[in-house]
Amino acid sequence: MSRANDRVEALLREYAELIAISGQDPFKARAYEKAARAIGGHPTDIAQLDAKGLTEIPHVGRSIADKVLEYLRTGRIPEVDASREAVPAGVRELTRIPGLGPRKALVLHRELGISSVEELEEALRGEKLRDLKGFGERTEEGIRHGIGLLRQAGDRILLDAATELAEEIVAELSRIPGCVRCTYAGSLRRMRETIGDLDVLVAADTSEPFMEALTALPSTAEVIAHGAKKTSVRTASGVQVDLRVLPPASWGAGLQYFTGSKAHNIRTRELAVRHGLKLSEYGLFDAETGENLASETEEDVYARLGLPWIPPALREDRGEIAAALRGELPELLTERDIRGDLHTHTDLTDGLASLEDMAAAAAARGYAYYAVTDHAPDLAMQRMTKEKALAQRERLRALDRTIRGMRLLHGTELNIGPDGGLDWPDDFLAGFDLCIASVHSHFGQSREAMTSRIIRACENPYVAVLGHPTTRRIGIRPGVDADFDAVFAACARTGTALEVNAHPERLDLSDEDILRAKRHGVKFAVNTDAHATVHLPYLRYGVGTAQRGWLTKDDVVNAWPWGRLHRFLREKHHR
Repeated sequence: MSRANDRVEALLREYAELIAISGQDPFKARAYEKAARAIGGHPTDIAQLDAKGLTEIPHVGRSIADKVLEYLRTGRIPEVDASREAVPAGVRELTRIPGLGPRKALVLHRELGISSVEELEEALRGEKLRDLKGFGERTEEGIRHGIGLLRQAGDRILLDAATELAEEIVAELSRIPGCVRCTYAGSLRRMRETIGDLDVLVAADTSEPFMEALTALPSTAEVIAHGAKKTSVRTASGVQVDLRVLPPASWGAGLQYFTGSKAHNIRTRELAVRHGLKLSEYGLFDAETGENLASETEEDVYARLGLPWIPPALREDRGEIAAALRGELPELLTERDIRGDLHTHTDLTDGLASLEDMAAAAAARGYAYYAVTDHAPDLAMQRMTKEKALAQRERLRALDRTIRGMRLLHGTELNIGPDGGLDWPDDFLAGFDLCIASVHSHFGQSREAMTSRIIRACENPYVAVLGHPTTRRIGIRPGVDADFDAVFAACARTGTALEVNAHPERLDLSDEDILRAKRHGVKFAVNTDAHATVHLPYLRYGVGTAQRGWLTKDDVVNAWPWGRLHRFLREKHHR
């Protein structure tokens, strides 16, 4: 089951949204948002805390703590239930559209009676939004784009939620006597950024105990189909899980088949036919005699096809078969290759943990170096100042002397202004070990202005990394409109690394953008953008995305030894 922290975070976020939609005090909505973030990022299971322990979590006052305790005791919060009833369901549906905030959704409902995405599309076709205050042609275009993103996402879930659920199920099924092997396959094994349904495989001689166990799991809300070879269920969160039990001797063939992708499997079957073979989930067979030539491991199956084992992240029919035949598959970046995290935050700005706690958590991960990059002053709500930054640097330098085996870097995440300017002058930036620059506002600029803005920031000699380059938040906000090929070329020219932001809501750059950027000869940095100690393990999702973009450890600056990374940072200053 998911952590109580995660469930409470989701509920408080929903409550904050309901408060905003209904036009109540915006400070109250913000308070619940902050409390939700703090609880979600708290390292201790809040189910073990009393009221005093809860109020020790930042941004959690006694009133919120009481509501949390009531939820943990009863599974409900009456105020949330009342807010749900007060807000029309159609308005909440509209807020699912990326880029359409709660206030605009409420205006659409009150002024035009719109209570569904379909009604909104009809209003857009009739150009009915343009006369509303705060709306216009650009707003209409943004809403159309948001609806497209919503349709594209469908019922898919983020990579971290899918991983957590799949690992829980695999752990439960692996305990059952007779289980030889168990894992997840499908798009999750390929590390796609969103997942439609989960494919779980078991190798065993008898299927019934596993099929029964899946239907009896606490997370199972509905049994869709129950059979000897396949059982499908739907979880309480609406995710479909398909379980297949394979004979142990067919494990490799089944794992290869059910991992996909469909396009990759078509290529491997075509290759099998050219060799006079037939490939299925049960094995690789001689087409004439029916003899099973390979099935027990994926390596055996690929080898019999004349191929090396192809990592799941590459199996998208993007040239991996041809590269494998030429012996040119990349040696992909792994999580073990990452030597440090170069983008993290503390409670000095919008993080949830202290400098000391974040550094200790990073050291526990075995990093050789670790950067703290709190926000700069142009993100006004964080209230950063030069004085605070310098005081943090002193604390960091003192702490650095006490941590053995890990170098602490003092950095900053700068805000790229509408004209490409940065928060601090160059003479102050020169004192930081590392500067990241990111777009945090003015997302609706024209393509030309946005492109020029980002390139200007990359041309600053102290900007080493372009943070979450497209600014997208999956299913929430589309990326900005910019000529990213021009941006990638500028990064290559200026020696600015492109971030692969590992937060599951971002995964920015995406795998397709990574592939484009790599052709320009840029370098990358795979960072977590962690705002709490529990966010540091997000690195796995960034690495998975980097793998899908065919990156090696040579492509990624924070997979380099400190000496090489240090030279990279210094060389940027002198370009």
